[in-house]
Amino acid sequence: MNIMNKYSLIIYSFLALGLLSCEDKLEQAPISDASAANFFRNATDFEQAVNGVYGQLRPVPERYYDLSETRSDNVYGSSSTGVRPWDPINDFVNTIENNELVAEAWNNNFNGIMRANTVLDRLNATAVPEEALRSRFEGEARFLRAFYYFDLVRWFGKVPLYDRVVTPTEALEIPRSSVQEVYNLILADLNRAIELLPPTYNAENKGRATSWAAKALLARVHLTRSGPSYGIEGPGLGANEYSEALTLLNDVINNGPFTWVNNYASIFSYNNENNPDIVFDVQFQSGQIGVGTTLPGYMGTPPYFNSLSGNIALPQSSVEMREIADDLLNDYAENDVRKAATIQQGFTDPNGFVETRAFYRKFLDETATILDRFDWPINFPLIRYTDVLMMKAEAILQGASGGTQQEVDEIVNMVRARAGLGPVANVTLDMLLKERRLEFAGEGLRWHDLVRTGTVIDKMNAWLPTEDELNRMPESIGVNSIIYPIPFTQLTVKEGLYQQNPGY
Repeated sequence: MNIMNKYSLIIYSFLALGLLSCEDKLEQAPISDASAANFFRNATDFEQAVNGVYGQLRPVPERYYDLSETRSDNVYGSSSTGVRPWDPINDFVNTIENNELVAEAWNNNFNGIMRANTVLDRLNATAVPEEALRSRFEGEARFLRAFYYFDLVRWFGKVPLYDRVVTPTEALEIPRSSVQEVYNLILADLNRAIELLPPTYNAENKGRATSWAAKALLARVHLTRSGPSYGIEGPGLGANEYSEALTLLNDVINNGPFTWVNNYASIFSYNNENNPDIVFDVQFQSGQIGVGTTLPGYMGTPPYFNSLSGNIALPQSSVEMREIADDLLNDYAENDVRKAATIQQGFTDPNGFVETRAFYRKFLDETATILDRFDWPINFPLIRYTDVLMMKAEAILQGASGGTQQEVDEIVNMVRARAGLGPVANVTLDMLLKERRLEFAGEGLRWHDLVRTGTVIDKMNAWLPTEDELNRMPESIGVNSIIYPIPFTQLTVKEGLYQQNPGY
């Protein structure tokens, strides 16, 4: 697809395809026979358009599994044939410009950005006279635009900057902006979203971004900007904004509506969604094919689902297992309740075949009624209250002013106590990273945690030779493996517009 057709599709695809959204009141009927010129007439139209911006969150769970979990030391993802799309991600192959998983991260994030820009460009007081509702629409669009750009920066480093709807001709003249310039937009959007978004919603609007979600995401941005640059144009700038992050995190902790959930497994229960640990998540529903998530089946393995009896439609997956790394399994203490809630440690099928390898089960409920492999109704957490607490501990350990070692120890021991583990003292950054690994396994945070804290090269190079039983991964990686390549299709739309990231 050439760039002119591509960006026409990005800008208008939510009109042509209908605004597929997330759950309950975020779900709207598709639009038919509408165009960008005459669609935005009233508040209902804008609400549906904003829902379309949320709709681009739907691929995020699988993306985090593919590009973060599988890239990290949590998963050994080499398949039996070596030809699955995640194989070169797992194996650190440097010829992945044409990889479909890399292209998905680029294309769907920019689709979300263009949808957000369309809302922001067209929002007006005539169509939406109620100021509070108009402010909310703007805040949601800015929050989501910041989310999508932050996702892009962490995967690709420099990316083209679109702060408004652009014509196809204009798009051909917009190069990749520096990481700092992209962050400038992210920071501006999130600070504005904090001003505009409400702190809570009524029941029928559950799942929308709140001002607290914007503060938590902004804190994560500050932590990421503060990470090392590694000498590449990636997400870390060495900005030393740990104190800014701590201020935001303390606000969320001290004044937000979130509370501690005592039972770890209940955080991910199908009957306990939007619980007090959830700051922001991707909303999914069931009962209508195409509005759930594929994640539980995607993380699993066909023989396991074939071994089940119940209400799960088959086949659940056409892919094979990505094995949980032994290193992660060994990090769990014997009495850590998070292990059983997170990982399926093998199974026996009806024919007596015994599978000993492990895979993620955190978002799986075998008792659920599932119509189709796209139908799993479980929401996917993007920011949890536990994460907010542990980011606070990280900011303090990294030198934020106003925090204490006692606070760090208290936070980590809260997490450990819920997991059934005893207390520790004088928590270090390495100890915190291990605890984060066990707490958030399967949630797509591990690769970013390693990159942000400057530990990714050492951790991965210690892990690679011990885990690579099929001898497909390199003996070590360098800094150019920290970010992904620009998709090949983007490099060819106009010669010289983009330059490929080093190492690819």
